[in-house]
Amino acid sequence: MTPQRIGRYKVLEEIGRGGMAAVYLAEDPLIRRKVAVKVLAMQALDVDPNFYERFQQEAETIAALEHSAVIPIYDFGHQGDLSYIVMRYMPGGTLEDRLQNGALPLEEVGFIMERVGSALAEAHEKGILHRDIKPANILFNGRNEPFLSDFGTAKNLQAAKGITGTGVMIGTVEYMSPEQIQGNKEMDGRTDIYALGIVLFFMLTGQLPFKGDSIVSIVMAHLNNPVPSVQAAIPTLRPPWDNILHKALAKKPEDRYQTVDELVQAVRELVKRS
Repeated sequence: MTPQRIGRYKVLEEIGRGGMAAVYLAEDPLIRRKVAVKVLAMQALDVDPNFYERFQQEAETIAALEHSAVIPIYDFGHQGDLSYIVMRYMPGGTLEDRLQNGALPLEEVGFIMERVGSALAEAHEKGILHRDIKPANILFNGRNEPFLSDFGTAKNLQAAKGITGTGVMIGTVEYMSPEQIQGNKEMDGRTDIYALGIVLFFMLTGQLPFKGDSIVSIVMAHLNNPVPSVQAAIPTLRPPWDNILHKALAKKPEDRYQTVDELVQAVRELVKRS
């Protein structure tokens, strides 16, 4: 059942739901502003007793970043058994929505990589590892500007995807790096670079590089399959795109771009030449 109010916010409609949280479009009656309110699902605590702390950590992480391409947080609070985060409403939908229509123009690919990469680079500089970079977590405002979302808790929101040793879902298997799949506890920003490389491949070709009929088959593709050729999928793209994708999606972290800025710079130069 959709609540009528969450805190002081008047709920207008539900706009998203995962296994661990629901998101509502609401209105702040004090200033007549539409907002997005993410509400922690009570069953989340049954799955993971630490989920409340992670939910609060998301609010603290977003507030600490204060980056122009990270969806800003307006409020955090509790109402009875509910805990919620209030964020800027993004009326432009998600990158996942846009990719349902196929590959994007190169200029748009470059713009998205620039903005999202900048936000991710700052997060890494502050010691924050996103771990769930994917098109569903890239949202657009009314001016068609992309924003990175879901720090801290998004790894638990895809109840059918991603596996950890504790059985708690983290990440989304189509975008998980080999070391994330293997449960490496020493992961760093290079695992996010891998996921961003998957997003880049999807934006360029309109399809995922590693696919399968089950979670197991997708996992095995990440671990063992070579990176498909972008040129084979889209012959009109210049050959250097394969070099960028092969490096971004290298199986070993040490063989990848070592910083997000390196990947973004490579994309920027190739877009200019195309």
